[in-house]
Amino acid sequence: MGPLLLLLLLLLPLLWGGSLQQPPRYGLQVQESVTVQECLGANVSCSFSFPGSERSAPYIYWFRQGDNVHTSAPVATNDPQRPVKAETEGRFHLLGNRRDDCSLSIRDARMSDSGTYFFRVDAGYPERYTYRNTLNLQVTALTEKPDIQFLEPLESGRPTSLTCSLPVVCAGARFLRFSWAGDALDAVDPEMLHSSVLTLTPRPQDHGTNLTCQVTLQGGQGTTLERTVQLNVSYAPSNLSISVSLRNVTALRTLQNTSVLLISEGQALQLLCVADSNPPAQLSWFRGSPALNATPISSTAILELPGVGTAEEGEFTCRAQNPLDSQHLSLSLSVVYPPQLLGPSCSWEDGGLHCSCSSRAQPAPSLRWWLGEGLLEGTLSNASYMVNSSSAGPWANSSLRLTEGLSSGFSLSCEALNVHGVKNATVLLLPGKSTFLTGVALGALGGAGAMALLSLCLCLVYFCIVKAGRKQAARSPESPDEDPIMGTVGWGSRQKSWPDSPPDQAPSPVENAPPSGEQQELHYASLSFHDLKSREPQDREATSNTEYSEIKINK
Repeated sequence: MGPLLLLLLLLLPLLWGGSLQQPPRYGLQVQESVTVQECLGANVSCSFSFPGSERSAPYIYWFRQGDNVHTSAPVATNDPQRPVKAETEGRFHLLGNRRDDCSLSIRDARMSDSGTYFFRVDAGYPERYTYRNTLNLQVTALTEKPDIQFLEPLESGRPTSLTCSLPVVCAGARFLRFSWAGDALDAVDPEMLHSSVLTLTPRPQDHGTNLTCQVTLQGGQGTTLERTVQLNVSYAPSNLSISVSLRNVTALRTLQNTSVLLISEGQALQLLCVADSNPPAQLSWFRGSPALNATPISSTAILELPGVGTAEEGEFTCRAQNPLDSQHLSLSLSVVYPPQLLGPSCSWEDGGLHCSCSSRAQPAPSLRWWLGEGLLEGTLSNASYMVNSSSAGPWANSSLRLTEGLSSGFSLSCEALNVHGVKNATVLLLPGKSTFLTGVALGALGGAGAMALLSLCLCLVYFCIVKAGRKQAARSPESPDEDPIMGTVGWGSRQKSWPDSPPDQAPSPVENAPPSGEQQELHYASLSFHDLKSREPQDREATSNTEYSEIKINK
């Protein structure tokens, strides 16, 4: 069995058309291995020699490994009598223009072209020979990705055409199949998704989304190539909002529509404006509505108000602007604060006590009256009292007419209140008098009483000094010297008029003459305290009637 098997191995090359060793003068120089990407091409250099090279040009053939040189169709040949394989027709070509050139051109390579090929020459019998040298062709997947081209920049709402193509187009468009995929295509006609050209009308929400083009090479293994791009869609500012932050508090509130923002007086405030746009919008702040070419109070997205007061009340507007358009959003800032009280002021009219009281606050305060511990509620009218109240903007006003319930030492209070605080002031009736003192606290009444007592003491000292001076003048009637303490002139020829006397009233001769006998004494002194005011917080005025005191001196 051993010698027989060896003999068969020796005869096999002869049966195939070749020989175990290359015969003399038969030579083939060809690249042993060639690699080409699918859908691309390659040229294989080849040259050969054979004994009949000086005769007319022979027929040359390239066959696929395993084909019969007599019955199988070659993949390429210059023999017009031998048809080539259908799957390589038009793609495999002989390049040789010399008798010894067997170079092979491969175009539009397919995955099915991978394999081994051999060469045969036929110059007529007996000069026919099949060469042992082989060509190993390896077709790999195409690594080139499709190109996606935009004919113009993407802008929201404007239709734009996109094209998808391969860098190298394979022969025969029937081998290419296109498809598109992406979130921006949900409104596109499905028939348009299998064309190399796509018409897209982008939207703002499509910005930053992915768009994919796939190209499938039909035939062979059906290789699929794809490229994905991120859409860059330009659109005008939208979804404008304002975030409000107080000191040490972030994201307190977000405003998307024009609204009123209430803030406590003195609070530090930060306003942050945010807009959605591409390209990013220029953000700026204005007082009120921005006019043409108006100067902003801030050219950044943030507006800082370190201490909010009534001067900051009003409208603030954020403007977002990019090359496509602009958008505005405004908020109205309203400062809230506790009541500030003006009054009460009271007077006697028509046999009753008439009082009025006003207050300013934000939100507007409510006013009410207290008689002692009793509340005089609402706008009421009965036999004993009548209350009228009104309001306008931050101001509230109330008036009271009281005809009964007045007694010595009674107290009447005006109270203003809102959600941020309470303020009140009290009217007091002194015992046995018809004089009213107002104050915010009892300390104010004490201060007024102390001031009145001090004034009374000063008047008594003045009375005693005047009396002593007049007694001395009675003992020395001829001395016209000035009093060393008070600077007044004694009874004599240089008598002065009384300071409170009108300027056009001259003293009588009797008044200028010195008294005879015992010096007359002043029995009564009338002391007046005009426009007595109590000291109150916040410099609010408090009115008072004139208080009279009578002092009688007995000898």
